[in-house]
Amino acid sequence: MAASGRGLCRAVAASPFPAWRRAHTEAGGGLKPEYDAVVIGAGHNGLVAVSTSPVDPTSLAPGHVALSSLGRRVKKQAAYLQRLGVNTAVFERRHVIGGAAVTEEIVPGFKFSRASYLLSLLRPQIYNDLELKKHGLRLHLRNPYSFTPMLEEGAGSKVPRSLLLGTDMAENQKQIAQFSRKDAQVFPRYEEFMHRLALAIDPLLDAAPVDMAAFQRGSLLQRIKSLSTLKPLLKAGRILGAQLPQYYEVLTAPITKVLDQWFESEPLKATLATDAVIGAMASPRTPGSGYVLLHHVMGGLEGMQGAWGYVQGGMGALSDAIASSATTHGASIFTEKTVAKVQVNSEGCVQGVVLEDGTEVRSKVVLSNTSPQITFLKLTPQEWLPEEFLEKISQLDTRSPVTKINVAVDRLPSFLAAPNGPRDQPLPHHQCSIHLNCEDTLLLHQAFEDAVDGLPSHRPMIELCIPSALDPTLAPSGCHVVSLFTQYTPYTLAGGKAWDEQERDAYADRVFDCIEVYAPGFKDSVVGRDILTPPDLERIFGLPGGNIFHCAMSLDQLYFARPVPLHSGYRCPLQGLYLCGSGAHPGDSPQVLLWDLRNAPTLTSGMRGKRPAEHRMSFCGGVETHDMRKRNAKCKARRNANGQQT
Repeated sequence: MAASGRGLCRAVAASPFPAWRRAHTEAGGGLKPEYDAVVIGAGHNGLVAVSTSPVDPTSLAPGHVALSSLGRRVKKQAAYLQRLGVNTAVFERRHVIGGAAVTEEIVPGFKFSRASYLLSLLRPQIYNDLELKKHGLRLHLRNPYSFTPMLEEGAGSKVPRSLLLGTDMAENQKQIAQFSRKDAQVFPRYEEFMHRLALAIDPLLDAAPVDMAAFQRGSLLQRIKSLSTLKPLLKAGRILGAQLPQYYEVLTAPITKVLDQWFESEPLKATLATDAVIGAMASPRTPGSGYVLLHHVMGGLEGMQGAWGYVQGGMGALSDAIASSATTHGASIFTEKTVAKVQVNSEGCVQGVVLEDGTEVRSKVVLSNTSPQITFLKLTPQEWLPEEFLEKISQLDTRSPVTKINVAVDRLPSFLAAPNGPRDQPLPHHQCSIHLNCEDTLLLHQAFEDAVDGLPSHRPMIELCIPSALDPTLAPSGCHVVSLFTQYTPYTLAGGKAWDEQERDAYADRVFDCIEVYAPGFKDSVVGRDILTPPDLERIFGLPGGNIFHCAMSLDQLYFARPVPLHSGYRCPLQGLYLCGSGAHPGDSPQVLLWDLRNAPTLTSGMRGKRPAEHRMSFCGGVETHDMRKRNAKCKARRNANGQQT
């Protein structure tokens, strides 16, 4: 990373002592030897797990699983741990909380959303439940939200065309008509079509997946109870109705096939296709890429469907607000505390964690916000997990095409297709996701093919965002922070070569050369940069393969197959261990599994009396089945073979 002092008029530093840390300190926040629950990782998913929501605890019936997600509707009976009196500790490996949702001052005076950079899916109910506004969260909604400039070298002295999309449908049609009047007429019907699909999929994201394990292995009573998990699927089917075959094609076909049926102009198709491949090692011609598009268009902020926005102060301000909500109600959050191991007792139940410094922290319930791979292959003793389960976890597709580049500039980029005004003030398009090298879906496919061959794309797909266009607190006066979400870059280069400083700089220079063609003077405005290739994203943020979703959002790794079939309900084969990160359904939306408090052996004894006798074998929400007994016998045999005391 290179930096200079040029253009640094003033420095805007992040608060060194945020509200959550003050609350934690004032509560005497020392590490205790035992907690009711432990959360591994203080990413935004894990932080939501210890936040607040009023609830009657007795409404959690035995065997009930409540799923809450930041940006999804919360079921009325759902609650967060700390308000329920569950004494919870969160352990974070890094010096800063938030996981990928962090703000870091990499270049003096410039605050970057270093990994994730946009917010969506934050619905009013969650916003209100966690009182995030009270805890300092401020949002900047974007309208317009998408800008795709053209190069059009043969245009002579004319300003090249561009495609600017926002919430005004009439203005969108006017923009699209530059390229195709037919497409302009069709676009409202396409938007309505996709909106209906988003409404149908939405209930699936608000509920736990269909309980396939109960259907296959459970008792008759369990199978009957699990029928309730089919309700969201049936609701989705009712919404889609007779158009179900067309919608099925959207989810399974290459997005190019879907878009070709609607539109003829390449700039529009390529702009829409970016949402189908962003963050995914996939081409617009890859089957199933349509779901990724849907995943990115079905969000919303403050009641606006499909809205994405910037967080004032960077994405770390979101994590700070959630943490403040949690610590206000007594949660303990510890940074620079790496969990080295999940502890298991002789009966095969979680009994806490061991930190990297050897400190043992007892807890009969552990929620892991880390990836499935780290959770099960590194932190959990292997002898307690079935071999077939471990094999499936090890085979998860974690390929990522993303290299994130954070750039400090001393002036606002000026695009040939939309030149800056005389005072160099931000214009509407500066607040958008700016799509470069996206004039044609063929360009996106060619960029993907380069990475398949082990080469960084010659013409990378670039999503350029300038959050300081709406939030001037991020940079010194007159300066800006620029986020470059680029692809495609392979994790390992051709010939098995690893990324080094020379390769990083060469790729970043190539990206800057591309931007320079669209916005002359960009390279000269750069005062510092931070280059994060897939291995860097893995090393710093714990993203396996650099994948922002923890594992690919492909059809074989979604819904009741996420992370693996028969283990999609946030529980795992080890009693007391749960997943609450992006590797669990519904993908990268913050999720928190609230286990059945009545069935939890440690928590219920002191809070609600003894567990009912019929559930004493049912910590994970069901009576032990014949298949479970066989599985446990296999694990026991493996432990005996390894000389383990059982």
